[in-house]
Amino acid sequence: MRKLYFSRICIFMLSVVSLSAKSQGITTPRTPSPAAELSQKIGISTVTVSYSRPSVKGRKIWGSLVPYGWNVQAFGLGNSAPWRAGANENTTITLSDDATVEGQRVPKGTYGLFFVINNDNSGEVILSKDSRSWGSFFYDAAHDQQRSKINIRENSFYELLTYDFINLNKNSAELVLNWEKKQFPVKIEFDVDKIVMDNAAEELKSTTGFTWMGFNSAANYSLQNKINLEQGLKWANQAVAQNPGFTTYSTKSNVLKAMGKNEEADKMMNQAYDLASNSELNAYGYQLLNSGQQDKAIEVFILNTKKNPKDANTFDSLGEAYFTKGDKKNAIINFKKSLSMNPNAGTKANSEKYLKQMNAL
Repeated sequence: MRKLYFSRICIFMLSVVSLSAKSQGITTPRTPSPAAELSQKIGISTVTVSYSRPSVKGRKIWGSLVPYGWNVQAFGLGNSAPWRAGANENTTITLSDDATVEGQRVPKGTYGLFFVINNDNSGEVILSKDSRSWGSFFYDAAHDQQRSKINIRENSFYELLTYDFINLNKNSAELVLNWEKKQFPVKIEFDVDKIVMDNAAEELKSTTGFTWMGFNSAANYSLQNKINLEQGLKWANQAVAQNPGFTTYSTKSNVLKAMGKNEEADKMMNQAYDLASNSELNAYGYQLLNSGQQDKAIEVFILNTKKNPKDANTFDSLGEAYFTKGDKKNAIINFKKSLSMNPNAGTKANSEKYLKQMNAL
């Protein structure tokens, strides 16, 4: 035991001497266990893992190179420590925003990332406020920010230790460590809608807030995600104040409707229609049609034919809306009306395509 203790001290001291000498020389490639960095966007937040990549090299990894359970360190420190989750310096994880890691809230920042593996594939993930230490030699449990139980999975073989992100969705992802035939999963979640809304409030204090588009896009995010509609309405009002037009009025109308203020919403939408250009009404009609609101789309397209009765495309669009609803009679009437107005090549081709489908040409 005394010999093992002495040999570990020697290895540690040689590493320190080597690092000290290297710090006085030029930068050269690190071998073995090259350094790596992996980043992933989740929502508008970023998770970054910095680590070194050891190889298996035919060695027995679990229960040997990486001991099961907590490893009692030598070097005179005598502390019980987890695995450094890589090689060389601490593996670190940086969260750009407050997150939830394996069900526990973790403030934004950089943390040392550690794992524990047991021989039954149970384990732990640990985030430590100590992120600048060498390996886990100086690990102190008192500095843990987060510790959670995890279940380690069997996996295909990885010669090089590799981090990856899997099972990504709008709000979360799994950070996984893959090495030899094990996978260590860590679920990381962000309150994406809140982060976006808080970030929007800050962005709108800068040059983004000098134009109506910034306020309108912020209001639309609130609307689409049904989050803090009161704030969304304030942003919609600011967009209208800066640029009273179809786009801003329709955004405000939709926010009001989402808040259950239907009378105000309808009044605002009528004002929007009065201000709308031909192309704006046409685009809005297709937006409604694509969202399954066929009757509302037909109303908008009819309005556009009345406001722009000499434009063949307005009748072509109305024909599409009737066709989508299954009203072939009115679809044929409007496609033929479009063709009678000497339309451009694109509009003509579209009207003829639908008429042929209905055996009306």
